Amino acid sequence: MTFDALAVLREAGNPVDMLAAEQRDVLAQLTEDEVAVLNSVKRRLDALADPDVEGHTSVKIA
Repeated sequence: MTFDALAVLREAGNPVDMLAAEQRDVLAQLTEDEVAVLNSVKRRLDALADPDVEGHTSVKIA
């Protein structure tokens, strides 16, 4: 089975569907290791998120 970077990013809560097609094309070419790094950074940033501030935003950092 082929690695689907966009699916893995999407499952982790990254808003990949809100990106331009060209940006999605770049992310779709990421390796498993690169996606793991992005998702790790996202988890760390989400862990620090202030719920009062997060409530005012519609997009989280990928």
